[in-house]
Amino acid sequence: MAKECKKIVAKISKRRSLSLKERRRGFAPVELGLLRKEAAVEAQRCLSLRECESCEICGLFCPDLCITRDEKTGAVQIDLDYCKGCGICAAVCPKGAIQMVLEEGG
Repeated sequence: MAKECKKIVAKISKRRSLSLKERRRGFAPVELGLLRKEAAVEAQRCLSLRECESCEICGLFCPDLCITRDEKTGAVQIDLDYCKGCGICAAVCPKGAIQMVLEEGG
């Protein structure tokens, strides 16, 4: 069964920009960008998804080459037998999907 799609109207704020008279004075940026509060909301929207999107950046930076993609499922896998726990993969993951935790037991 397909999941029902909900249509939600997005609230689009008016972009702040220079007036036509101010634009003619020089080469200042036309669009003034987001206010601090608007920027925080946009950043939260983008960065709140902490799921792996299979960009494979972690595998490119892994010095042990222990991060691969499963050919059947397409999921990213970490071979813990070869991983030395350097944490580079967690540092470069743009979504924060990889977290370094201490192993229990010993």
